[in-house]
Amino acid sequence: MSLHDDAVLVLERYGERDPDQAELRRTYLDHLAGHPDGMWKACGAGHLTASALVIDPARGRVLLTLHRKLRMWLQMGGHCEPQDDTLTAAALREAAEESGIAGLTLLPGPVRLDRHPIPAPCHWHLDVQYAAIAAPEATERISDESLDLRWFPYDEVAAVADTSVVRLLDRTRARLAHSS
Repeated sequence: MSLHDDAVLVLERYGERDPDQAELRRTYLDHLAGHPDGMWKACGAGHLTASALVIDPARGRVLLTLHRKLRMWLQMGGHCEPQDDTLTAAALREAAEESGIAGLTLLPGPVRLDRHPIPAPCHWHLDVQYAAIAAPEATERISDESLDLRWFPYDEVAAVADTSVVRLLDRTRARLAHSS
C-alpha cells in the first residue's frame, strides 16, 4: 500500500471518530483524489503533512519547538518522506527527529486536522495531527529545524502558541481523559 492510499484510509477512519471535522476531512480526501502527488512537498496545490504534539501527561506538560523559519512555538511535524510507509510513521518520525526523544508512543489515530496557508510556491499544509506520549524521564535534544525546544505546562501553552496548537492540546487532553 502506498503512503497516499494509507492517508486515504486514515482519513476515512477519522471521519468515524470526529464528525465535527467532517467538512475539513472531505477537503483532505478531495485533495488526495485530485492530486496523486498530494502527499509531497512538490505538489503546488498543497500537500498533507504529519505532526505530533509531544506530551508528558504525568507532569502535565507539552514539548514545543520554536520553528526556525516561522519563529513560532509549534508541535513537532512536517513533510512526509519517501521512506514513510504510513502517516502514523511519518508523524512518529517527525516527533522523534525534532524532539530528540526516543521511545515516543503515539495515541491511536489522528487527534485533529488543521489546514493552514503557507508561502508560495505551495499554498496549503493539510496537517494530520497526532499526539505522542513521552515518558516523564524523557530528555529532549534540539534539532537543526528548531531555534529552541521547551516544555510548557498545559496552562501556559495558550500564551506562547497559536490556536491550532491550543486546539490540538485540548483534543489530546480530552482523548487522554476518555482513555483513562
